[in-house]
Formats: sequence, structure tokens, C-alpha cells
Amino acid sequence: MKISKKLISAVLAAAMTASMSVSAFAVESGFADVADDAWYAEAVEYVYDSGLVNGTGDAAFSPDEVTSRAMLAAILYRASSNPQVSERAAFTDVPEDAYYADAVAWAAESGVMNGYGDGLFGADDAVSREQIATILWRYAGSPAADRSESYEDEGSISAYAADAVDWAREAGIMSGTGGNYFEPQASATRAQVAMILYNYNNYIAAAQDTEQDSTDDEDADSILVVYFSASGNTEAVAEIIAGALSADIFELVPVEPYTDDDLDWMTDGSRVNLEHDDISLRDIELVADTVENWDAYDTVFIGYPIWWGIAAWPVDSFVTANDFTGKTVIPFCTSSSSGIGQSGELLAELAGSGDWQEGQRFRSSADEIEVTEWLNVLSIDK
Repeated sequence: MKISKKLISAVLAAAMTASMSVSAFAVESGFADVADDAWYAEAVEYVYDSGLVNGTGDAAFSPDEVTSRAMLAAILYRASSNPQVSERAAFTDVPEDAYYADAVAWAAESGVMNGYGDGLFGADDAVSREQIATILWRYAGSPAADRSESYEDEGSISAYAADAVDWAREAGIMSGTGGNYFEPQASATRAQVAMILYNYNNYIAAAQDTEQDSTDDEDADSILVVYFSASGNTEAVAEIIAGALSADIFELVPVEPYTDDDLDWMTDGSRVNLEHDDISLRDIELVADTVENWDAYDTVFIGYPIWWGIAAWPVDSFVTANDFTGKTVIPFCTSSSSGIGQSGELLAELAGSGDWQEGQRFRSSADEIEVTEWLNVLSIDK
């Protein structure tokens, strides 16, 4: 849904302060003719504090007074930070020196409000409910709306306003007046207009949050943590990384898992000793060596224990099976005594693609603080 940035750039900037004022004034309206518990009290404070609608004098807001088309044009003009107009609108019922002259010219020029024809704008005419819906709908960029629900007086809604009324209901900006009637031709009071503008602000704010969340998701790296763990130490570090970065995780599991006896490097003839002594035995078949949606990942962490100064060789099968082009690859390892050495560089050579970064070695008993401190240094978007 396309949302106009007009209110976001002006009204919502003021609403940052106004929203705080609304909470502060929810108990005391500040206007003698606005009861503290009136259904529109917060809305009145919002439009007043954000500079959209002024009082009518003597601490009065005149909530029951009808809103004219000229008034609504002036309100939206203020919301747009009073932009310059190229020329005055050619409406015979809009005096050049009227306080709303520039506002009407802007509204007509931007297509937010139209005249009646024959050179008339209807400046002093009361704005109807369907007109308000249409004006705000245009102001928001004429977004699409669900037309599955209907008011009891749907047939009374003018054709030009039908989409706008559906949108206003779906967006929570305007609702019926009771009994599921919209009363499209009824005039709107200042209190009603205040509430409509208040609801409109909430709608735009929610849309802005959704858009920002979407942008953040698009900007953030898609991260994968791949690891092989022989005794659980590397797995623990991998899980900390994945949790801290909200990353996906993928464990490399040999088709023939390593047993404790297999990993006993102090025993001659153990599996790891045989594989260390005979390179041909290091081609370890994995249950899975490719990852679903591999192309979607921008950053890949690869974790492994250090065996004889290099990465545990089951990792080699994964590295050779995948294309790392366009990916940032960050190795990490666990070891009780050995450093990371050249294990990362050797994997990078084996891969032949990808932007491989300097890796990090963790002790076998690495804790969450140690791992997250390293991640903070990396400054990875998440």
C-alpha cells in the first residue's frame, strides 16, 4: 500500500510532541467546552498541540461547530508545512485575502480537493463525511481498500467516494454513525474532524512503522551459521552466535558420526589418527552438504574444532560443495590450546570464492560474554 509522505514529513514530526501532550491532557482537556471524559478529548488535544486546529477563542474549541471546506483545506495545508503555491486558484468564492486562499490554491493544485465547477470551491459549505473520506484518501495517495463490507446506506455514498469510504473504514479512520450507517452527506463537526485526523495520524504512523520494519529487514544481512562439532564445544559457540544475530543455523553431520573412541587422538589407530595420517580418508560424506535458500544468505559463519592445527576436515566437504561468491565468510573455531592458525586461509583457498574474513578462536569453555564481545566488534547488521 502506498502511503503519502506528506503527513509523515510534517504532521508526524509535530505529532512526536503532540502524542506526549495527548497523554498528558487525557485527563484535563484545556478547553472549557471540551469535557475531560469526552470521546473526542484526546483528539482535540492532538490537533491543537500539533498546530492543525486552533481554538475559537475564550478557551473554547466549539466541538459542535460544523467544519467548512475552507477550514479542512487550511488544516491539511498546515499539515504540509504551508508549501508555496505557484498561483492563486481561480475560484470566485475564494477572496485573495482570505486566510485560506493559499490553502485552497494548494489543495486544488495538488489534486487533494476539487471545486464544484463554474468557478466555485464552496469555501463556506460544510464538508460532508464522504468528502472528508475522499480528501484524506487522495492525501494518502489513493490506496486500495477492501470492499467486502458494506454500510446499510451504501447506496447513498457517491460513486466518487466509494473507494475512499471503504479505505477509511478499513484503515480505522472513519466508522459508521450507528446501526452500520455511514451518513455520507452529513456534515462533520469540529470534534468529528479532530477524531478523524487523530485516527489518520495513527494510521500513517502505523504504516510508517511497517515500512521502516520492511526496510530494516531488507537492509539487514541474512545470516547463516554453519558448524561441525565433535564434542559439543563448537556447537555451543554456534548457538550463541545464531541467537545473538537472529541467524539461521546448519549443523554438518557426517553420515558416519564420530564416536568418542574415533576422536581419541592419543590412541594409535583411532579414526582421527588414521584420517590425519592418510589424506585420502578425509573425504567425509555428510548427511547434507548444501543449504536450502543458500543464495539468500549474505554472511556465513563457519565453525569447527581445530584438529592438528587445521579445521576439522568434515568441514572441507561443505566448503567444496558450495559457491561462496558474493558472501562474507567468517570462520570461528574452538580449541583447548591451539590457535586458529591458517585454518581460515586454507578453507578460503579450498572454496575459491567468497570474501573470507579473519577468524576467531574460542577456548573450549567459551561463554556467551566472550562470544558476544567478538560479535560486537564485527558490527554485523541483524
